[in-house]
Amino acid sequence: MHKAAQLFLLAFAATAFVSTASADDKFALPVSEEGLPGEGALRRYEAYVKKWTDMRPKWAEQVEQNQGTVVFLGDSITQGWGDFKGRFSGMKLANRGIGGDTTRGMLIRLQQDVLALNPSAIVMLLGTNDIEVGIEAEAIGRNFEKIIAAIKQDNPKTPIVLCRMFPSSASKNRPKQTIQRVNVLYEATVKGDPQITVIDTWTLFAAESGDADPQWFRDLLHLNAAGYDRWAAALHPIFATLGYVDTAVDDFTPEPGYVSLFNGKDLTGWGVHVTPPRKQPKKPNPDAPTFPEFKEARAFDGKTVSDDGRYVAINGRLVVTTPAEGRRIQQLWTTEEFGEDLELKLEFRATPNADSGVFIRKPQLQCRDFLLAGPYKELKEYRVGGWNELIVTVKGNVAIATCNGELLTDNMVVPDSGPIGLEGDRGQIEYRRIRLKKN
Repeated sequence: MHKAAQLFLLAFAATAFVSTASADDKFALPVSEEGLPGEGALRRYEAYVKKWTDMRPKWAEQVEQNQGTVVFLGDSITQGWGDFKGRFSGMKLANRGIGGDTTRGMLIRLQQDVLALNPSAIVMLLGTNDIEVGIEAEAIGRNFEKIIAAIKQDNPKTPIVLCRMFPSSASKNRPKQTIQRVNVLYEATVKGDPQITVIDTWTLFAAESGDADPQWFRDLLHLNAAGYDRWAAALHPIFATLGYVDTAVDDFTPEPGYVSLFNGKDLTGWGVHVTPPRKQPKKPNPDAPTFPEFKEARAFDGKTVSDDGRYVAINGRLVVTTPAEGRRIQQLWTTEEFGEDLELKLEFRATPNADSGVFIRKPQLQCRDFLLAGPYKELKEYRVGGWNELIVTVKGNVAIATCNGELLTDNMVVPDSGPIGLEGDRGQIEYRRIRLKKN
């Protein structure tokens, strides 16, 4: 553990319950920041103090019944979920958002409101109020580091889902440059950490200007109903990968004449090729993504997970998980090659701004969260956060591809023969019902 994290944990243990408020009310907002962990002044306006004082004792009464929940930690945007209104059906959830809260406030109440529940996962969206009250980006980043350190000290295996801070507006005292700076600091803290999954919810809600897109917000800060639906759709695939939703086995049967390329249970029939040599930069970048290299071809028959953990078979889905580095390219190929005219069908589901690809014999067809990542941003039938059907027809050396019936390309040149492949680049992509018919 980093020395800074060790020092924080000592301080946190010593000060977690320090307050100049009445000893009988451990849930009252401290009247002074002195001796408390973190940086930045706590909010003091009446509505915030009342929420802190009213909500936290009620949550304390629910600690036993909320053991093992997926906990949402945040401010008014998180509080706005309410009881989640039927989203994430079947999941055990706890909303621990307090309107007006800052990263320091969340740090101070973390143990009582979140960790006391022994959460099965923690979803975090934090920092926008810090910016509004003028707390420096670097201080916000240090508070975030302390929150992560405390969660890890409590349980180094608790999955953490980090939502990039949403865009807002300079008119809300939340300029885009500061928001992006804080997001960069957050991601630097969690880089390479497999315990943490980052979701690009900034791009999900940003207009071309970089400010909040009004169609998802009621005031350029708080989401409207459509915005919460959009956030829920972004989180659903991650919850599925963690095993909280979509737990039933897909019982899909291919149409007559089609053969499954993925059995839904493991990676039989798939593997990796020898990694071609890569040109080394003259000045290596320590922040550059890592690229796994394979000196010999390898098949994953009978395995549910690829050697590096990137590809996982889960309930009929071939999941290209979010890389801990934020970006890492790895290609997975069928061990069989196909030389005839053919039709390939599959369905895919992407997290926000995710980037992947489907290889047809060798050339790559982009398969992404198209509306955000491109290149097909004008698709009308694309389903954000949902399943989308990709059909590729190969005749001779030309491939034609459609997404949900809309044309992607009608002139993709492919070789005479080769395997089918998948690529994971950024974010999470899931594939299912991968089947092929030879014509």
